[in-house]
Amino acid sequence: MTQVDTAQDLNAVSQQLTQTLTLQLPPIAVTVTAEPPDGVAAFDGVAAAGCQFWDIASKGPVVTSTPDHELCAVGIHTLQMEAPSDTCTQEIGEVLSVLGDLGYVRESDVARIPIMPRPSTHVVYAPLSNAPVAPDVVMLFADARHSLVITEAVEQIEEGLPPALGRPACAAIPQAINSGRAALSLGCCGARAYLDGLRDEVAIWAIPGDKIAVYADRIKTLAHANQVLTQFHARRREDIESGARPTVQESLARLS
Repeated sequence: MTQVDTAQDLNAVSQQLTQTLTLQLPPIAVTVTAEPPDGVAAFDGVAAAGCQFWDIASKGPVVTSTPDHELCAVGIHTLQMEAPSDTCTQEIGEVLSVLGDLGYVRESDVARIPIMPRPSTHVVYAPLSNAPVAPDVVMLFADARHSLVITEAVEQIEEGLPPALGRPACAAIPQAINSGRAALSLGCCGARAYLDGLRDEVAIWAIPGDKIAVYADRIKTLAHANQVLTQFHARRREDIESGARPTVQESLARLS
């Protein structure tokens, strides 16, 4: 497995992913740490939801702790942030009650929502290109065409299909960490309200940080293959709709 050990490596991988997938939002590194890393500014502001840190991190690294997440009871739950306040703990129950009343989340659903395996003291969010510590998870925000390529990479690297998660979007992080495998999240209505860059056509991918270089290389190869095959099918369609009956070899010859 390719290892990413230096800031230069992370920057190169970030650039490769951004160019290959034509990402509008940069890849975001997420790392859970016991101590805040040296030289990284503590978050100094208000975030309406934990997923909003993905947008905030696109501007530079930031380290967060439990109080920074407490306006998002669901994010506190999925990240299992350490020692939330009594008020926040109460709100988690109230939020789940409201979601239950709407028929949106049943009691049996709650147990299936991925959460971190142990309490999180600090969470560092940063552009992958400027990550101060090795990422536990890398978040990619890709449209359907490029999600196709990522899915193909997952099938080859993980030798299996990625899970497709719905609400909550932030559960993709513990899902990737707990399984050691990539996860697709179709987002949730909350994330789509709080994240400026999460347009309707964009989905979220959580890639295990220790596999991100492997993924970047596989994605590049598969993206090129998809470009070639797209031309093949487009020209073959043109020929068939014009009345021709080309063989595969004749269609391939049209590519040269």
